[in-house]
Amino acid sequence: MSSELNVPMGSPAPGVSERAPDGGGMDYRDWVRRSYLELVSSNHHSVQALSWRKLYLSRAKLKASSRTSALLSGFAMVAMVEVELEMEYCYPPVLLIAFSVCTTVLVAVHLFALLISTCILPNVEAVSNIHNLNSVSESPHERMHHYIELAWGFSTALGILLFLAEVVLLCWIKFLPVDSSRSGPPCRTGTQPTTSPVPQDSGWKAALASTIIMVPVGVIFLVFTIHFYRSLVRHKTERHHQEIEELHKIKVQLDGHERGLQTV
Repeated sequence: MSSELNVPMGSPAPGVSERAPDGGGMDYRDWVRRSYLELVSSNHHSVQALSWRKLYLSRAKLKASSRTSALLSGFAMVAMVEVELEMEYCYPPVLLIAFSVCTTVLVAVHLFALLISTCILPNVEAVSNIHNLNSVSESPHERMHHYIELAWGFSTALGILLFLAEVVLLCWIKFLPVDSSRSGPPCRTGTQPTTSPVPQDSGWKAALASTIIMVPVGVIFLVFTIHFYRSLVRHKTERHHQEIEELHKIKVQLDGHERGLQTV
């Protein structure tokens, strides 16, 4: 009986060494410290995941804005070059000035968005192709965030509105001279315009029909743009509120652990 109870003091009891690696011999302080380290590491990975998500979102915006700007600016330049003005018809000066200004502003806005995308996108692409979590800090998307949003707004919102206006003005220039010979004699240089559109002209009706169709389309586009951005801002705000609540819960848990350590 005494030989069975005579266990050396320096050696652990049978079964203790098997439970020690699994945390069986861990006290409350060690458990809190280990939980805190796991929490900090998980938060670090979540911050990196958020940074990578912002990087991919910025890259997608730059790609979309560059493609849209190149396409619409090319269409505007083709419309400017290929439009054929009737030399025998006196166009209203306001119409010609509006078409020239709209085309110039449209091309300038899209080329500016294309310039921003071309300058920033290669740097973002170079970092996104590196398979390393810590390389996200090398990307300039955080510092150039305002320029990326500016290019995105110019290419999608302002650029598309100008393109719709360009279509309306082009319809007026293209269809207004049709059947205008019945309205009066052709315009001569150095005299006042004698040709004016009347409601009976088919060209005037065609241009008016295109305007009537395009005005509701522009209003729907504006309403959708405002609703989309408000929904996006609301979604981001809700996500931030959820993250703040999660951080508050973590803080409460850590405060409770600290009080438990003080009582121990």
